[in-house]
Amino acid sequence: MTQPPKILYIEDDPASGKLIERMLTHAGYRVLLANRGLLGIDIARSEFPDLILTDINLPDMSGYEVATALRAEERFAGVPIVALTALGPGAQDMAMAAGITGFLSKPVDIEQLITQIQYYLQGGQDTIDSERLFSAQVKYTREVVSRLEGRIRALEEANDALKKLDNMKETFIQVTAHELRTPLTLIYGYSRLLEDHPTVNKMAEYDQSVKMLVESLSDSIARMQRVIEEILIISRIMTKQIDLALSPTNLSQLVARVLESYEEAFEQRKLTVHFDPAQWPRQTQLDSELIRIVMSNLISNAIKYTPDGGQIYLRAQTTSDQVMFSVRDTGIGIDVENQKRIFEQFGSLGDVKLHSTSKTAFGGGGLGLGLPVCKGIVEAHGGKIWVESQGRDPETCPGSQFIVTLPLVVQRPRPMLTRLSK
Repeated sequence: MTQPPKILYIEDDPASGKLIERMLTHAGYRVLLANRGLLGIDIARSEFPDLILTDINLPDMSGYEVATALRAEERFAGVPIVALTALGPGAQDMAMAAGITGFLSKPVDIEQLITQIQYYLQGGQDTIDSERLFSAQVKYTREVVSRLEGRIRALEEANDALKKLDNMKETFIQVTAHELRTPLTLIYGYSRLLEDHPTVNKMAEYDQSVKMLVESLSDSIARMQRVIEEILIISRIMTKQIDLALSPTNLSQLVARVLESYEEAFEQRKLTVHFDPAQWPRQTQLDSELIRIVMSNLISNAIKYTPDGGQIYLRAQTTSDQVMFSVRDTGIGIDVENQKRIFEQFGSLGDVKLHSTSKTAFGGGGLGLGLPVCKGIVEAHGGKIWVESQGRDPETCPGSQFIVTLPLVVQRPRPMLTRLSK
């Protein structure tokens, strides 16, 4: 069965759009509607209509610009583009200069509309004398150049404003981090004095609440330090200024040290860790401190989303020029639709009711900075990071696997990144 001709009508006035749609549908055509020029261009590219009918005055661009954009693509060379507008004769010349096939005036005469649509579909084309056409083309070209210059200037101004905003944001974050770190360093010092004070130690022997209070204070300071560090790194990632301090790095030892820092959590949560140091390269050229943050965040996530008694596997494979390693758990998994979102800033999937900055509480969500930080650090090294999971199911626990590839030697170091003072 022969398909009816397909007509795309680009019109920002809903009433006019529906009126023409009814007329053309009644005449046996299939009608597609778009209320903006850019949307019309997208529909034309995806649907490839037999004829395009466009208003001249559109909210985002003119009908002339629609025609010019489509005529720039070879496959639209033979597609009739017809202007439908209430503008006068001068507009017709401009329409011809822009590559428009024909010109229909508003208000619409129903019989004339159908007749002319058939005429254009059969290869008909409006013409004007060569002198008028040349004059219109010169005028249209000047207008296009003028509009382009205006848009370029507007883009440059917007870009300058964004750069200034980025600089202000970077300065604000740096100053804020400094103001937070200064009192935090003092609090950290006082907490160490408390931990080592004989009286406090003696009180802790007889009163577990004192011991818990001192430990809680120390943990809270450590969490605050991590948050400040991640905020600083995220700010560098956002402004594309994340920097590497490259040095010879034994990745096997680095991972082992990170695992040691979680031994208490593994024991509390009864988690079994599978790690073979021999699989991991001992000679790499990386930013060891930033890679430590990546490993710490990946292991922390595995702990958070793996139920008690679960398994965590750390594997690595090395080729001549890169290492691929993974952190796999037997946890609750991640929905497929969320597997990209978790690498976005503040894209935490934790239950808000369980929100916690703890690195070991099961199911709790943090600020949603850990994985974006990992992504920024890995990509700054010229590597890639992604996640594989069959989905989220707290009952069957399909698990998740985070995979990272890194070059063994990073070729282009960047300036030093400001580190968080401990």
